[in-house]
Amino acid sequence: MPLNFTAIDFETANSSSASACSVGLVKVRDGRVVDKRSWFIRPPLGHDEFSEWNTRIHGIVAMDVAHALPWSEQLPDLVAFAGGDPLVAHNAGFDLGVIRAACLASLIDIPDFDYLCSLQIARKTYHLDSYRLPVAAMAAGFEDFAHHDALADAEACAAIVVHAAKRHGAASIEELATITGCRIRSIGPVGAAAMALG
Repeated sequence: MPLNFTAIDFETANSSSASACSVGLVKVRDGRVVDKRSWFIRPPLGHDEFSEWNTRIHGIVAMDVAHALPWSEQLPDLVAFAGGDPLVAHNAGFDLGVIRAACLASLIDIPDFDYLCSLQIARKTYHLDSYRLPVAAMAAGFEDFAHHDALADAEACAAIVVHAAKRHGAASIEELATITGCRIRSIGPVGAAAMALG
């Protein structure tokens, strides 16, 4: 199997996981970036207040998303871009938690996704003082990017996974997960069924 996946990163408006306000997506085919997209998202009602803390981190304010489509109308574009790929994110529990929480807040079904965490991969690949995205990305040769820009962060995440796969001699996401001892997890109905089975 080739090294195919979609890297993803979200920025949120506040401390609520449901408050997605920006997403970056990077499609990798056979270890090469072939497509990338990003867009603003209007967070679900009740999760749409922008905190000063979050804005200080990513620079996005309420005016930026005022004319963006809400999560419920944008999710199909996200799912279509991924096209059945496993998702990869740095600290994936956060980003996949955003998908889950935003769907619940929007009263829509959570889509099925398998996912792998590039933070865990980095910890099994490099010997670093910190495994934060900028440090791990630098170890992978991806430097000087706009951290906390969703697309730039997704590109950095993709670079880590591609570099780690080469270092470990892994030809696919599944093989990389096996070699590093990192688990591919799932969300959505398939993920919920797997959790129920233990």
